[in-house]
Amino acid sequence: MKKEDCYYLGKITRTHGLAGNVILKLDTDQPEFYNKLEGIFLEINGLLTPFFVEKQQWSKDNSKIISFKNASLQMAEQTVGKNVFLPLSTLPELKENQFYYHEVVGFEIKDENGNSCGTIKEINDQTAQHYFILNLNGKEVIIPIIKDWILEVNRNEKLIKMQLPDGLLEVFTTPAVKDE
Repeated sequence: MKKEDCYYLGKITRTHGLAGNVILKLDTDQPEFYNKLEGIFLEINGLLTPFFVEKQQWSKDNSKIISFKNASLQMAEQTVGKNVFLPLSTLPELKENQFYYHEVVGFEIKDENGNSCGTIKEINDQTAQHYFILNLNGKEVIIPIIKDWILEVNRNEKLIKMQLPDGLLEVFTTPAVKDE
């Protein structure tokens, strides 16, 4: 399995007990999608390695206690700190204006009048307010991801139509006036 065919699910944060169990901290807003994991891929030395899940139970804060098949405490210790991935094909299909961040990179954003706001080059989800980072004619434009602003997500045309507040684009596209 190649990393580009997968998505990041979370990280093994520590061992749990002495029987080879580990704690998997999920990075998701919808942990209920992951009630029954059969297998996961761990990134080890840059490669994705399959691990088969024998037992699992929910812990607190979107974490799962996982027991791998044929696990030992030594094996569990070696998985601590490793990133966990699942194939893209396992993602649930989203409806209407919902989208996964990885799927909209490269999409164009247009305002409600059809004017281009730029192309999504990346998404910052490391802050409290997630935002699109766009390229608009060589300029970087930042647009907050606010559900109420999203009017349409068109996967066929790779387009997101948004209702943006007046003046937002001008902050990034109007040259600064220098004092003399």
